[in-house]
Amino acid sequence: MATFLYKLGRLAFRRRHFVALIWVALLTLAGVGAASAPAAGTTSFSIPGTEAQKAFDLLEQRFPGASADGATGRMVFKAPEGQKMTDAANKATVEKTVKQLGDGSEVVSVTDPFTTNAVSKDGSVAYTSVKYKLPGMELADSTKDALEKAGDEARATGLTVDVGGDALQAASEPGAIGEAVGIAIAALVLVITLGSIVAAGLPLLTAIIGVGIAGATIAALANALDLGDTTSTLALMIGLAVGIDYALFIVSRYRSELAEGRDREEAAGRATGTAGSAVVFAGLTVVIALAGLAVVNVPMLTKMGLAASGTVVVAVLIALTLIPALLGYAGRKIQPAGQKKSKKSKKSKTNESDGQVKPVGGPNMGTRWARFVIRRPVAVLMFSVLGLGAIALPVTQLELGLPDDGSQPTSTTQRRAYDLLSEGFGPGFNGPLMVVYDAQGTADPQAGVDMLADRIKGLKDVVTVAPAAFNQAGDTATITVIPDSKPSSTQTEGLVHAIRDQSADVKAKTGATVLVTGTTAMNIDFSQKLNDALIPYLGLVVGLAFLLLILVFRSILVPLKAALGFLLSVLAALGAVVAVFQWGWLSGLIGVEETGPIMSMVPIFMVGVVFGLAMDYEVFLVTRMREAYVHGESPTDAVVTGFKHSARVVVAAAIIMMAVFGGFISSSESMIKLFGFGLAIAVFFDAFVVRMAIVPAVLALLGKRAWWLPKWLDRVLPNVDVEGEGLRALDDDNRPKDEDRELVRV
Repeated sequence: MATFLYKLGRLAFRRRHFVALIWVALLTLAGVGAASAPAAGTTSFSIPGTEAQKAFDLLEQRFPGASADGATGRMVFKAPEGQKMTDAANKATVEKTVKQLGDGSEVVSVTDPFTTNAVSKDGSVAYTSVKYKLPGMELADSTKDALEKAGDEARATGLTVDVGGDALQAASEPGAIGEAVGIAIAALVLVITLGSIVAAGLPLLTAIIGVGIAGATIAALANALDLGDTTSTLALMIGLAVGIDYALFIVSRYRSELAEGRDREEAAGRATGTAGSAVVFAGLTVVIALAGLAVVNVPMLTKMGLAASGTVVVAVLIALTLIPALLGYAGRKIQPAGQKKSKKSKKSKTNESDGQVKPVGGPNMGTRWARFVIRRPVAVLMFSVLGLGAIALPVTQLELGLPDDGSQPTSTTQRRAYDLLSEGFGPGFNGPLMVVYDAQGTADPQAGVDMLADRIKGLKDVVTVAPAAFNQAGDTATITVIPDSKPSSTQTEGLVHAIRDQSADVKAKTGATVLVTGTTAMNIDFSQKLNDALIPYLGLVVGLAFLLLILVFRSILVPLKAALGFLLSVLAALGAVVAVFQWGWLSGLIGVEETGPIMSMVPIFMVGVVFGLAMDYEVFLVTRMREAYVHGESPTDAVVTGFKHSARVVVAAAIIMMAVFGGFISSSESMIKLFGFGLAIAVFFDAFVVRMAIVPAVLALLGKRAWWLPKWLDRVLPNVDVEGEGLRALDDDNRPKDEDRELVRV
């Protein structure tokens, strides 16, 4: 592989005009496609195989005109202090608002709170529900404007009025300021690390081109493939981070090759052949981890994983082709700013025996740190493992759920409506359960559904059981159940299971099928499905990546150590997420307004993303050690050499990735904020504790055993030559030109 990528790098360097033109053309085509594509519609949410989804599908069949997937708006009214909603003036205002809401062409029905008993016991709060024909994302702007206008007019009379439900999507601030700060920090780190504005600009430029192509492609396909805003945001977040890092590693290796006296084309080829090989395998681990989310069988999660993995593929291709091409344009400006031009002999010492040019100067920080760890491997290992273990302890208290209006910022009308309903009708009113009674083929549907309703009334945590509503055919009924606890509570989850436990006995006595659905039941089933899929997903992703790393490192223990280190870092990151977003520790520092259960998809998505990124640092750092070891250095010296050449760049890459992810913490979207924090802290733990401390400590303790591979397996495995052994056999016909032989410090 190294030889192939070496030739590819040289070709891209020589044909830089053609390569640059191709990528500009791809960016233009993607942009045109995004601009001409129809706007994205609503993002469907389905959980195949769950009871809640089966019930929802059944309702669509048996209640065809009910617009089961249509949006719902819930306008909540609160009377001024000392008044009641049943007062004549307030009642007149509500009735006028109900009539006004019913005039819309996309409205299916509007309820009158005074005829549907939708007034609180103390008379202070009332609500009306508006059912629409279309999902919230597909509603016309005029329909949403009419809903807001009706609320404003009612509010002008002195009532407190807020609107909940999905008819008015909560406005999500993109967090552009935070993202800009993250990119600015990344630019600063690149300038400090590379010492050149031009060298620092290359990774930023190529990463922006990569996310531009990927983002425009996602936008162009959003309507056809049902891709939501969250899908594109997470894909661009990951693509930007890995795009900068992959380019940084190749640019850094290019400067190292120049420092050894090679001409620019040869240096570009060798940088692509060595660092580029690491980029390919690092990218493959990320793609495997993200694409593997498809095994969970949740369409939304599958789309998120595939979109993000596609962005990573683009980042890898750009690093292997566009970076060598741009290095051809950069010329000597790739050198650190202010470096004086002088002859190679004045700035370097030449080893007479091998003719290599070696930099003058003492050991760098990476070398000193590696030697420190090697002298005290047990102490460093114990301190690191115990520290991450302590941070991971909150994972034992992890509670999962999905966000609702109660997790929105208090500044939104959705959150205020949620709080008003909880105040007037109880916390469970925001999470009603819908029990579906499928009586098709039974003798007496009415008697059966009455028996079921009586049983539900006798369960704990039930406040209200509404009368059953039959469809036109009379073979299916729905019963609305109001729990006593809020939607995300364990008590409500227990109630859902308690109702479902009645289904077997009801079926035995009546022959009818009982199913529980609704948003709350959907959330419970979703969390359970993700929990059940976590172990198989881990087995698939870690297993495939383990085989891939055996191929890369030709070792059994190094990939095993990499996988165990990843588990430590991801558990510690999840522990930090629980402490901040569930327990509320330091939550004010990052603007978390509402603590509670962690979003159900966070653990499995973080496992996928963090595993891929963790293997990035493992591959970049340890391949340099492997390269030194196969070239004759002792295991201990190889560890020091790996840190000497790679530690500074790995640290810089980690800081850049943390800055990019951290920029998304400023988003008002709770899911994006949580992922930004979780991924940033996970990168910190993995790069600075696992890869910088645990890896050298374990390798120092293992010695030669770290690189052991059974002979039979060594014969079976293909030689992918990640360490660039094949490049040493190449005849260096193009000796360095004098003007290109300046020493470049990396």
